[in-house]
Amino acid sequence: MSGTRFKFRVENWITLATLLILFLAWYEVTRRGVVPKIFIPSPYDVWQGFEETIFQGYHGKGLFYHCMVSLGRVLLGWLAACLVAIPLGLAMGLSSKVRAVFDYLIEFYRPLPPLAYYTLLVLWFGIGEFSKILLLFLAAIPPLTIGAVEGVKEVSPSVIQAARSLGADSRQVFFKIILPATTPAIITSMRISLGFTYTVLVAAEIVAATEGIGWMVWDASKFMRSDIIFVGIITMGVTGIGLDACLRFAARHLLRWKRQ
Repeated sequence: MSGTRFKFRVENWITLATLLILFLAWYEVTRRGVVPKIFIPSPYDVWQGFEETIFQGYHGKGLFYHCMVSLGRVLLGWLAACLVAIPLGLAMGLSSKVRAVFDYLIEFYRPLPPLAYYTLLVLWFGIGEFSKILLLFLAAIPPLTIGAVEGVKEVSPSVIQAARSLGADSRQVFFKIILPATTPAIITSMRISLGFTYTVLVAAEIVAATEGIGWMVWDASKFMRSDIIFVGIITMGVTGIGLDACLRFAARHLLRWKRQ
């Protein structure tokens, strides 16, 4: 136990030292004027940017409001994708016929840049919230389906055959063997999908938006407000880490059987 605690403390110190080195490098680069502040603002300028967006707001709306709007869009699109893509991926893994229908459709649009088909979504569904959330929904689907399919493939056929020989029906095989065995792969794909959905956020908010962290970054870039751009990037990074931490926390409780 003591060895585990010591290892945890060492890793914590390494993380803190890494962050401190990066911060000092950032401070020195801006203090010495190696790069103009219009490109890389100083830590103090970014701190003032946080104060401005929190207390005065950006275009009349505070940072917390912009953050909540973006998180709402991301979570709504991602959760809807989870409800659709995970069952679809499980079905594709279990049935070659279902996989034949959907596999190449997903593989076709998976490598496409989001902006490539966002213009079509705006053309078809307008510039409102629906097209933004639909873009995030579509961006989240491929990692989820692929993770579920690969999770099913990792289930040993001999285990399924043994269960059937003991009298288990298809429902019992699915819920007692296949679903628990694929859960680690599904949770990993959920984490990857959530991160990728967050990266699409800026693309979703650059068209006819007036609120959201992605829009704030995009709008600040037009006025060369690098301090606000850094505020938005840091906010997205921190909230992204927080969302991933929530998923990891849930995974530790759902996968306690793996540590036994």
